[in-house]
Amino acid sequence: MKEGKNQALKTRDEIAEEFKWDLSDIYESDEKWTQEFKEAENRLPEMQDYKGKLANSADQLLNGLNLSMELSRLLERLYNYAARKSDEDTANNSYQAMRARIQGLFSKFSSSISFMVPEIIQIPTDKLNSFIEEKEELKLYQHYLDDIMRQKEHYLSPEEEKIIALASEITQGPENIFGMINNADMSFPTIKGEDGEEIEVSHGRYIELLKNDNRHIRRDAFKAYYSSYQELKNTIATTLSSNIKSDIFYTRVRNYNNSLEASLAGNNIPVDVYNNLIDTVSNNLDTMYSYVDLRKSVLEVSDLHMYDLYTPIVKDIEMKISYDEAQDIILQALKPLGEEYLKVIKESFESSWIDVYENKGKRSGAYSSSCYDAHPYILLNYNNDIDNLFTLAHELGHAMHSYYSNQEQPYIYANYSIFVAEVASTVNEALLMQYLLKTTDDENKRKYILNHHLEQFRGTVYRQTMFAEFEKLIHEIAEQGEALTTDILSQSYHQLNEKYYGENIVIDEEIDVEWARIPHFYYNFYVYQYATGFSAAITLSQKILKEGQEAIDKYLNFLKGGSSDYPIELLKGAGVDMTKPEAIEKALDLFSDLVAEMKELL
Repeated sequence: MKEGKNQALKTRDEIAEEFKWDLSDIYESDEKWTQEFKEAENRLPEMQDYKGKLANSADQLLNGLNLSMELSRLLERLYNYAARKSDEDTANNSYQAMRARIQGLFSKFSSSISFMVPEIIQIPTDKLNSFIEEKEELKLYQHYLDDIMRQKEHYLSPEEEKIIALASEITQGPENIFGMINNADMSFPTIKGEDGEEIEVSHGRYIELLKNDNRHIRRDAFKAYYSSYQELKNTIATTLSSNIKSDIFYTRVRNYNNSLEASLAGNNIPVDVYNNLIDTVSNNLDTMYSYVDLRKSVLEVSDLHMYDLYTPIVKDIEMKISYDEAQDIILQALKPLGEEYLKVIKESFESSWIDVYENKGKRSGAYSSSCYDAHPYILLNYNNDIDNLFTLAHELGHAMHSYYSNQEQPYIYANYSIFVAEVASTVNEALLMQYLLKTTDDENKRKYILNHHLEQFRGTVYRQTMFAEFEKLIHEIAEQGEALTTDILSQSYHQLNEKYYGENIVIDEEIDVEWARIPHFYYNFYVYQYATGFSAAITLSQKILKEGQEAIDKYLNFLKGGSSDYPIELLKGAGVDMTKPEAIEKALDLFSDLVAEMKELL
């Protein structure tokens, strides 16, 4: 990669409109948002009309549930607009304030409905069933009510639930603080390019720089990037520690054994699923060590460093893919999912669902965000390479899952569980990979694509499982009453890198502070689902390609399922049982096969 001489990031205004999302599908203007915010704020007290009365009659229960859903839907729309606006430029104080206002209102809403679950739990089962029989409209809430009763022992009195709800705005603080540090306040040094030009390191450019053929650029970018985290590591350690203390607070007040159990309980996921992932991957690290050895051999370096993990091991191949080309490739790759699926993908490209390029102050990374009263939105920081092609396919998978769930489910069941959130995105990626391998005749390009697939496995199965083990470990340390100092966090992270990558790579001291840059550590045991979702998706994509329409129909029904059933059951309906290790083992077997194939080709 050769950077041009002028590499300052563009401002938001300098990005062409065709590459920006159009938020007017949520609200026409900031003024309209403000008007509806005030309406929502004024309506919150209506919830108090049902306090202490939900058990009185089927009508009171139904009307209380309906109002809570109506207000939740309204607040979700308000939040989506404010959050998308603030992510366009995290240094824009006006939109940061807007986001803070709606977060505050969400906290008040949580407080206003905090009486509901405790009251419902106090309704005798026979009486609750009679309400449902009496009032046909209550049948909509059957699964929701069953789920509440399942967790009965972990709910407290109405007064205690109100206190917990009031605490939410405070306990969100660590994540919000980290977001501002990482996206708005943090700056990175410049490094010298191949021709001596200054290159400004950024979140969006970092991985691209690590792919550079020039090892000095890789090393300098690596050191420059982590130097900024080294300077702030004590602050970020305190922020992360505070976030974990929030997790422990909720764990203890809700009477769970530990934070992991508390996190998984909401989606009815057995703790064994989490531990099984770590154990299964830990028992299959030899293939990862073999891949590290292959990388070291092909790169012909005496010592392989962490900054050598991203550069392609197939040299003299440059697969630059423009955004326009990426759209065409994805439409071809996803043809196995049918015309209905492709029609919506085309709409996302043509109707400004996607914010494409990086600009100064824009939130880093990529995501898809769902809004029930509008189409999904996708944020990218697109660079013209194969990784960004896969990122686009990935986020479109999320968007399609949201689109189908929103279309087919009532609001209460539209948001799918985070446990299945990474399945649709990874099915898209798996189909894209198969398409590229099938249509690429050039042997060098094939090796390049295989290299990318190997990196997907490394990054999604092995790396995310390492993250999951780190997250479990630091929660356990905190739960035992030990302080999560910078030294403990860095030492623990270093040891896990040694475990997952083996002896034939230098675990550079800079990587010890990588924990400081991972936003997902603030999401309460989220990352393991990348690995489980990837494993499930590999199985599903193979079924789609081999079994045809029957497998496609089951898969689309899964996408349309939202949260109408527990995620484990929804996946079983699609054809994958994640309570067993087979899916993870199949994914790891495929990784082993790919490493062996790459060795032969090279």
